Amino acid sequence: QVQVVESGGGLVQAGGSLRLSCTPSGLTFDDYAMGWFRQAPGKEREGVSCVYWSSGSTYYADSVKGRFTISRDNAKNTLYLQMNSLKPEDTAMYYCAAAQHLPNKVWWSPYEYNHWGQGTQVTVSS
Repeated sequence: QVQVVESGGGLVQAGGSLRLSCTPSGLTFDDYAMGWFRQAPGKEREGVSCVYWSSGSTYYADSVKGRFTISRDNAKNTLYLQMNSLKPEDTAMYYCAAAQHLPNKVWWSPYEYNHWGQGTQVTVSS
């Protein structure tokens, strides 16, 4: 059974940093891509970043390029999202998700992911 567990959210002032962690289990890592998504109240869930576990290829939404960094620790089977220079508009519930055999051109689509964590809240104050 695949499980995905996130942690690391919180309240931070604009310009600050947070690091989110995600620990998936029950899956064959080489077959999967791991993504970070976020959803603000009244908005659709949007893809923030993605990493392909076997190749290490990464993708980012334009809104976070240069500020967020996705990484993985193969030894710990843990995914991270380092978020720097945070802005109030980054405030959202952040989700970690896993997708098997994900075409890279749709890395951003939540419909391609079939295993989701419970989410962790990130709030950036101005």
